[in-house]
Amino acid sequence: MAGRRTPRRRRVEMKQVENEEDKLITFSKRRSGIYKKASELVTLCGSEVGVAIFSPSGKPYSFAHPSIDSIATRFRNRNHPQNVGANNLVESYRRLRIDELNQQHDELVDQINDDKARGKTLKQMTEERDGEGWWEAPIEELSLEELKQMKARMMELRRNLQGSITIRNQGAPSSEGETSNQRNNPSATIA
Repeated sequence: MAGRRTPRRRRVEMKQVENEEDKLITFSKRRSGIYKKASELVTLCGSEVGVAIFSPSGKPYSFAHPSIDSIATRFRNRNHPQNVGANNLVESYRRLRIDELNQQHDELVDQINDDKARGKTLKQMTEERDGEGWWEAPIEELSLEELKQMKARMMELRRNLQGSITIRNQGAPSSEGETSNQRNNPSATIA
């Protein structure tokens, strides 16, 4: 089978584009190409680059590394600032710290979203039980954290019951079947 020939790239004649729509499209494509080349210069050579462009409609665009202000100042003064190394060090530390804080923020947002989803699931589970109490939850389906929460609730319930029994025993006359040990130690009846 004979190879299919594709048209070769042809060189665009350098003349001003007359159609306004084509002019804006060409500007947009060429502008991104200039930005890419400027970025490559920064990466490959470690140079400081500043590019300012005005679109055919008069809108300004710029690309600069490390910043447009430092490039403009250096260009106006025509000399190298004395403390560029210190500024670069401070700027790199600032960027590193910002990246760390952004990562922490993202982790916290993910954790909050997970907790919200878990809360919705727990709410649905409790609504599905139609009046069943939290103590009737199937233990096999609970996570370790949920089991710990259930234990804490049961311990609190036990303390509340013991307190109520103590208060009632102190105010009520003793019944015939109750021993003196049970009156003096309410937890003996609960345990």
